[in-house]
Amino acid sequence: MRSKLLTVAIAAGLGVTSFSALAATSKSPQQPARVTVDAATLQQLQAQLAALQAQVADLQAKQEAQADAQVETAKAVNDVQVAATKPTEDLSKKLDALNKIVDNTKIGGTMFFDATNQDHKEGTGLNSPVKKDGHGSTNGTGFDVKRFYLTVDHKFNDTWSANLTTDFSYQSSISSTSLFVKKAYVQGKFDPLFTVRFGAADMPWIPFVEKWYGYRYVENTITDRSFEGGRSGGTATAGGVGAFGNSSDWGIHALGATTGDNSVNYQVSVVNGRGYRNLSRSKTVDTEARFGYSPIEQMVIAVGGYSGKRGNETEGGAPTRTATRGDALVAWRDSTWGAGVEYFHSTNWDDILKYAGTGPGVGAAAGTTKDKADGYSAWADWHFYDQWAVFARYDNLDYKYNNLVQVEEKIKDKYYNAGVSYDVLKNLKLALVYKHNKLDGPVATPYHYKTNEVGFWGMLTF
Repeated sequence: MRSKLLTVAIAAGLGVTSFSALAATSKSPQQPARVTVDAATLQQLQAQLAALQAQVADLQAKQEAQADAQVETAKAVNDVQVAATKPTEDLSKKLDALNKIVDNTKIGGTMFFDATNQDHKEGTGLNSPVKKDGHGSTNGTGFDVKRFYLTVDHKFNDTWSANLTTDFSYQSSISSTSLFVKKAYVQGKFDPLFTVRFGAADMPWIPFVEKWYGYRYVENTITDRSFEGGRSGGTATAGGVGAFGNSSDWGIHALGATTGDNSVNYQVSVVNGRGYRNLSRSKTVDTEARFGYSPIEQMVIAVGGYSGKRGNETEGGAPTRTATRGDALVAWRDSTWGAGVEYFHSTNWDDILKYAGTGPGVGAAAGTTKDKADGYSAWADWHFYDQWAVFARYDNLDYKYNNLVQVEEKIKDKYYNAGVSYDVLKNLKLALVYKHNKLDGPVATPYHYKTNEVGFWGMLTF
């Protein structure tokens, strides 16, 4: 722009000078003018033109240099902008990856707690029961966190996922705190009717019954509720009878289900046999299975079974026999009513080892201990108003075993509870409950105990 202006100025200057010279040499309007320029004037004009040309060239050079500087500056600015954008892009990618992990990961927890008063009495023979601490019960008032499950679920894609669930518990009656890994598995879901889990996962029976029962935070189901006492002395499992199943175990689990009316569900688990608290090996594995049918969505009819050595068959160990358990369930649950009956029968659940005794008079001719058990549990609940419900349950268990001289001895356990529950929040339940448990021991050496417990039980989920 500046060079053009200078060119115009030069041209204008030259034009004015020429016009002046022309005017000065004109003699008359009728006679053509002759332009005469002396040598000095011409030399002066040439010098002025040269000076102006030099100035134009200098300005053009400066303008070109300025243009080059502007190009370099623009390039530098662009480089800075690109450099500034790259960390932003890297950060954006990292944030996207983090968001993906967060979106595909769920963290939750479940806590069972209670604050109760317990009254426990024991007696032997014809003696009247007296207050006594023992068999898992302590007289008095206490607060317990029976279970605290912390769960992490992560979804890799539509097929593969993983689960980790820890199990923490504290019982004031025995001043004991424990922490275990209850579930740790990788899952592949290939179809609603075919899912496979590898690791420690829910077993087919106990967790399934718990979902229909609905009051696990108040009491374990009958196959999961161990009772203390009964067997003691020279037996393979001195000190009492435990639960008749595991809620979780290490192995391979296949399961599937359809939904709605006329739906089916199943699960087959091949496991170690000692439960999630004992990750051990044995020569054989155990199998538990379940099949269920729902003629309508609110009802289920299910059967199941267990067979195995419960992790006791080891190389060079004692001879073993097979433990078995058969299960049956009929249950109903809708938004107002819930009811169900569970039954089980087991053989050799405690006497897997062919224990022959070691005391005086016990030899090769003596028999080995064997056990069998039959139990049933019936429950019902009614949501009579908004978040309020009443519920009750009754369990009856007959446990029989042969002693070392093949005399059958019997233990009978009766349990019931009743209470009212209130849903404080969607994820917080409280229940005021009364529990009663009575156990009568073998006829040969009779003993009995009973426990009354009253207080609050609760469940918190998040």
